[in-house]
Amino acid sequence: MSHLFNTYARLPVRMVRGEGAWLIDDQGKRFLDAISGIGVCSLGHAHPKIAAAIADQAHKLIHTANTVELPLQERLADELADISGLERAFIANSGAEAIECALKLARLHARRCGIEAPAVLVAEHGFHGRTLAAISASGNPAIQAGYEPLVDGFVRIPFGDAEAAAEAFEAHPEIAAALIEPVQGEGGVRVADDHYLRRLRELCDEHQALLMLDEIQSGMNRTGRWFAHQHQAGLRPDVMTVAKALGNGVPVAACLAREEVADLMRPGSHGSTFGGNPLACRAALEVIDVMRSDRIGERAARAGEQLIDALRSNLDGQPVVRQIRGRGLMIGIELDCDCAELKQDALEEELIINVTHGRVVRLLPPLIIDDAELDRIVEVVTGIIRKRYGAA
Repeated sequence: MSHLFNTYARLPVRMVRGEGAWLIDDQGKRFLDAISGIGVCSLGHAHPKIAAAIADQAHKLIHTANTVELPLQERLADELADISGLERAFIANSGAEAIECALKLARLHARRCGIEAPAVLVAEHGFHGRTLAAISASGNPAIQAGYEPLVDGFVRIPFGDAEAAAEAFEAHPEIAAALIEPVQGEGGVRVADDHYLRRLRELCDEHQALLMLDEIQSGMNRTGRWFAHQHQAGLRPDVMTVAKALGNGVPVAACLAREEVADLMRPGSHGSTFGGNPLACRAALEVIDVMRSDRIGERAARAGEQLIDALRSNLDGQPVVRQIRGRGLMIGIELDCDCAELKQDALEEELIINVTHGRVVRLLPPLIIDDAELDRIVEVVTGIIRKRYGAA
């Protein structure tokens, strides 16, 4: 009997090791990891440079309190400012923590604007984490069930609907911020179009609200750019959250903000025991360095186009497939029925995939994946869809 909480529907396999895009179980069997730990291990498993940096730092300093200056934390903030264009960073441990920081900034901004009961605009099917405030902001009733009463102060609109956003701002003058994923991950790999994000920027400016982008899953070159919103030249949020791939498996996250927004917080108004510890910061710095030197964004963009084209070609005419969509190596295959059983089908073919939103096969392979590994993903995924649903 396991003494763990029963909070995960785990596949019947025990992973003990990883190499690049592959996971190895306790029997020595190899599995191609097509989700990279839900978008975390973007540089693959056991990357030699990252492993060496972690080991080196573990011999120097793993943790000390944030009551002293930490050079590695300052260096990481500098690097994040460079790749994001946002001047300040709060270093945290997880995406949910980064979201909590963003929501606190939204409330502080509201107070500065004289709004006593502020609201945050969010999208249907959005996902922002598992804390009480984060699930309240998310648009998935399944993760909210049993945790009521939820945190108040969220106005929900359809994802991608700029007109609905404009109507919400007019109907709710208490909206102090908009919290949106440029690409919804858990919500089914839905990509926001250029007009939607630009219109949100305009609406936030018109109503003195903060544009807060959740790039926890879509950031760190997953879509071919450092951050997904950067596909639109000149678009700049007021606040942005990043996590997952930032540490390639080491827990580290950040809430980034423009200078004047970050200045809403003062000593004592926010904090974290482990956030920004030297070990996590060293890992994140190494990730950024490898991604920059190896031009990982360009690689992800090319591989993503190759994978989407191959999936569409191989599944063309299959009636069960509604849409194949995505950006870079963040890809969803939406079927016309629930398809959770495909995870087990893929496992039997030595491939790890994920199904989100009930009927979307989500693919988030490591950004270092090679052509042969991409071909294997296409072969297995298209094969199990045809076999399971009887498509010719």
